Amino acid sequence: MKKEFIMKRIYYIMFMSLIMLTAVGCKDFLNVESPSSFDANYVFSNTSDAKRMVLGAYALFTEDAFTSRMSNAWAQSTDVEASESKLSTSSDKTDMWTLQRGRLQGLKDNNTCWENNYLAVDRSNQCIEGIKASSISSDKDMQQMLGECYTLRAYRYLLLTQIWGDVPYFRASAKSGMQLDIPRTDKNLIYSASIQDMINCEEKMYFADQFSDGIERMNREFTLGLISRIALFRAGYSMNHDGTMKRADDYLDVAHNDSLAVKYTYNGTPKTARTSDEYYQLAKDYCEKLMSIKDRQLNPSFSQIFLNECQYLKPVDSEVLYEMAFGSASSGGDVGWNIGIGVSASTKGTTTLSTGLNPGYYFTFDSKDVRRDITISKISYTGDATQAIIKSITNLTIGKWCRLWVGATNSLTSTSSKGTGINWPIMRYSDVLLMFAEAENHLNGPTSSAKQALRRVRNRAFAAQDQNLKVEHYLDSVSVDQPTFFSAIVNERAWEFGGECLRKYDLIRWNLYGPRIDQTITLLRNIGKAANLQELNNPAVSKYSTYADKLYYKVVNGLIVFLNDGLTKVDPTVTDITGYSTMDWGRSTTLYSVTAGGDGYYLLNTWLGYTYNKADATNVAPYLMPIPTMKTAASKYLRNDGYRLNQFFQ
Repeated sequence: MKKEFIMKRIYYIMFMSLIMLTAVGCKDFLNVESPSSFDANYVFSNTSDAKRMVLGAYALFTEDAFTSRMSNAWAQSTDVEASESKLSTSSDKTDMWTLQRGRLQGLKDNNTCWENNYLAVDRSNQCIEGIKASSISSDKDMQQMLGECYTLRAYRYLLLTQIWGDVPYFRASAKSGMQLDIPRTDKNLIYSASIQDMINCEEKMYFADQFSDGIERMNREFTLGLISRIALFRAGYSMNHDGTMKRADDYLDVAHNDSLAVKYTYNGTPKTARTSDEYYQLAKDYCEKLMSIKDRQLNPSFSQIFLNECQYLKPVDSEVLYEMAFGSASSGGDVGWNIGIGVSASTKGTTTLSTGLNPGYYFTFDSKDVRRDITISKISYTGDATQAIIKSITNLTIGKWCRLWVGATNSLTSTSSKGTGINWPIMRYSDVLLMFAEAENHLNGPTSSAKQALRRVRNRAFAAQDQNLKVEHYLDSVSVDQPTFFSAIVNERAWEFGGECLRKYDLIRWNLYGPRIDQTITLLRNIGKAANLQELNNPAVSKYSTYADKLYYKVVNGLIVFLNDGLTKVDPTVTDITGYSTMDWGRSTTLYSVTAGGDGYYLLNTWLGYTYNKADATNVAPYLMPIPTMKTAASKYLRNDGYRLNQFFQ
């Protein structure tokens, strides 16, 4: 027993040294040391110790860099997610939301997030190397962990490229004497390599129902889905050094550069993806692969998906393919703190929200779509059961999560804030269905299979009595041609994933970021004009004349009861409004002014004007972050010229 204890103690010291060496190495980007080969051989000689190492790569997801920065707060300023902001003349987190990206080189959070990603990449690389060199590398559990690490690395590089564009690319762990100051690698090369890695390992991974950690570790169904997601980014648009939006086909030699190609076999047929269309085909094939070997029904209750997360329930073979594990309550994660329904003075703590919703988003929904009032909250809580109305239409919050919904046995208290333990969804099965519909439509138009995938998502959004009109008739109306069906997919993804912070990156890969901002501004202006009884002779304005100028509400047993919704105007001369209070709704989207020389209408809340600058919206909107000053100052290669980083909106 004494000998066994000593050996366990020696192992513990070695294991912690390995983790610390990794952390030190990536904190100092240009000065690293690597664990000895003996340490690696020891750690990866058995599955239990190897798992500890793999979980060390996951652990970085529980830090602020991901929980409240990269996962949600940084993924805003779209036609769906938005937060109140201001114009700043120095580095400030609100510069993220006003597209003042060039001012953020010295922002501490910028540097922390950069380091967090590269530390996770290096830990993944160590695990990949250790597992491949292991004497038990062919063990099924080891093959699962190898697939996890390739998938985890691919996801981290997806974050890096979405936020910073072209970035340095490392496929090997940091070692003494290794050249670590390297130039940026084109994002499309990173996408292709990441896809190939996952394709090579996914068939040896476990599905979520085949191992104990289920949807809280990267499983085969998520890897299949991530292959498709990254393939769509590889097929789509991104910002390049000259500030233009291009696909790889537009400026790279995709026909002859094998580093831009992915080889795979589907249904016995060898295939190679090089061009944009071929990557759409790859995305379709891998969605279809998952749909054929591990199909599942969508949760019939849209709200239950998120209630499960708030109650720490993690069903497999269900809607969520993979969600970021933040641990038990008071352990990690900011869901229900910086994102969700506002809560104050409750027995389960208080929120400090930094992720909200664009007010125009509400008006895009069909009034009978059940997702609208689940996704968008017009109320907050003061205490455990008393609701309050939000201050303004520009303060809409995300209704999918609430800290008050956690179970009775949770450890949240009245002083709790961060660390709710509520998991964050990374991919749901509805995403796979909509990616399939998008890829199939791109390749072949609105075929019956594309329509069926969209139908499965849309069916859940409407009551049975409404499905003939809102699903079947709707599908017929949008299936007239490829562009119309594509627009339907763009809209459906907004309605399905609102608040889950996928929208920004979808718009970018479609090259629709600027145009959708422009549409948002036009929508809000016209609703405001109609609510203020201006320009009603203009058809673009008068079509909103029946929308609510005010919301009428009252409090009944601590709960807000609305007389009307945001699409329905109340006429006090024919409707009894006794006992109801009002909140400005449509009329608060704009402010009327008789300032000479203008049309008189401006967005009422200046933060909307700062975030959505119409003068540039129809062109390319800058969205990339600059590489942190601490990194550029220490590098002879990394610079922040180009990518429109120095273009500011005033």
